[in-house]
Amino acid sequence: MMLNLTVKSALASARRAQGALWSGLWRIALPNHCTLCGNLSQQRVCGACDTTPNENSVRRCPCCAAAFEPGLEQGLESAQRCGACLASPPAFDASWVVADYAAPLDALAQALKFSAQPGLARWFADKLAAHAHLARLEIDCIIPVPLSPERLAARGYNQSWEIARPLARQLRVPAASGYLQRLRDTAPQTEINDARQRRHNVRGAFALNARSAHHSAQGLSGLHIAVVDDVMTSGATLAEIAGVLKRAGVARVTNLVALRTPPPQTRYVTASQHGHPHSLKH
Repeated sequence: MMLNLTVKSALASARRAQGALWSGLWRIALPNHCTLCGNLSQQRVCGACDTTPNENSVRRCPCCAAAFEPGLEQGLESAQRCGACLASPPAFDASWVVADYAAPLDALAQALKFSAQPGLARWFADKLAAHAHLARLEIDCIIPVPLSPERLAARGYNQSWEIARPLARQLRVPAASGYLQRLRDTAPQTEINDARQRRHNVRGAFALNARSAHHSAQGLSGLHIAVVDDVMTSGATLAEIAGVLKRAGVARVTNLVALRTPPPQTRYVTASQHGHPHSLKH
């Protein structure tokens, strides 16, 4: 009996090794092409186009993920927020992003959103999962930024949900697309330059889904919710959503975003400088 088990185990190991060998040979024989530059690549984004390794040297605000200007981050504590978040704390608690919304990765986000290529979401999900594992985030549930019914019908899919699903599988946490609903279709935030107008644009645009309203007092109370979006511009949309979730009893809201648009007028200030307008850099 023991001999049979040993033989079966050896055969199983041999089959796994053979499968891995054929899989490797298959990838070599049929290489993929980089989505961005078109060069041969074993990855969806080749090493030349993947700028995310440079992120290791970028210091970001732990709240809104805005990058600190080179040199100004020196001496800041790891948990130090930027001046904008100190002056007007948003409803969310933290943000993690893959990279800034800049070439060449901005083309990847555009293809995901406007070129009917939802499969590209997996690449962003992999990167965000790596961040979450590194930061040891203890998330209870992942939800996407919802689209309006009109925009969802026109696009055919929600790009944020396409990122959220594989991300949730990697983090082994539930993902739910029905907790939130968008009450009205809003103008794209990228078309609005003024931060105050952006906040006004999304004010009251989100609510808990009526069919899931009972979760506000039972299923959501005290939870750490991660909100997934493809692009974070000013943070107004995510702040509005975080406010809805906090009023429903959620204890902590963390944003997991593919790309972050660099704020044009981010204020950088240390805690000791907070409250002194003349020390703010605009």
